[in-house]
Formats: sequence, structure tokens, C-alpha cells
Amino acid sequence: MKTERRQPSLLRELSSKGFRLTSQRRALIRTIQEAKNHLDVASLLRTAKKQKADIDRATVYRTVDLLKKLGLIDELDLMHLEGERHYYEARADRDHLHLACYQCGAILEYSTPTLERLKEEIARENQFQVGVLRLEVGGWCNRCRLKSARV
Repeated sequence: MKTERRQPSLLRELSSKGFRLTSQRRALIRTIQEAKNHLDVASLLRTAKKQKADIDRATVYRTVDLLKKLGLIDELDLMHLEGERHYYEARADRDHLHLACYQCGAILEYSTPTLERLKEEIARENQFQVGVLRLEVGGWCNRCRLKSARV
């Protein structure tokens, strides 16, 4: 089932922790929060610059690093995709899988109760407290699969 993402307001969370919200930081955080796709640093910078032209790459890296340390965003290392390969998304309230298309690079999110049961089993069988579960599935999306079948 496709994941319904519920996420806290990153601006509110950061502000409540006492961090300064510069106009550049606000633009970056809004970009992450409102993103429909997973963003790498280059696409995050490009998109945020549409709101605030004076954002530079160093500001992106500092902001992403801060948000990661505070546990407000997740960094995904989607190794088989081209580009910078590190993607960022606002942390959701529920773990989910990432389905990444080898051909077009589309990233779909998928959540299932089976994933929650797997986390519980891992914890129980290993007496281990699971903090985060990352799972990536590589393959071909339906659009690319149908396109290659026509060729």
C-alpha cells in the first residue's frame, strides 16, 4: 500500500528547540517539507533557490546536517541510482520501504503492516531495540516495464 506520510512541521520543531530560522534556512526547510519527491543536495539547492536566490551549497549542507542530527529528516543512500546518491526526506511517523526504479530513478514509498511485524520480530529475536529500519527495493517501475515491453 502506498504510504500516507504524516510528518511534524519541521519549522515548528526547529523553532521549539531554540534554533534560529534565517530566511535561507526557512526556504530549505519548506522545500524539504513540501517535496513530493526525494531530494538530493543538488535538487534541494535548485528548488530552494526559487524561493531564496542567495542560498548556497554550504548552507544546504549545514541545514541538512542539523536536521539529521535532530532526527527531523532521514538520509537515504539509494546506491544504485545515478547522481549524488544521498536523498533526504522529512521523517514520517511510520517506517516505509523505498522502491527505486533502475531505469528512470523514480522512488516510490510503500508501507505495510508486515514491515511493523518484521521490526517486532527483529527486536524480540535479538533482544534489540529497533530505532530505525531502512529497506530499499530496486527494480523497474510499471511505466518503465511497460515501455521496455513495447520495444
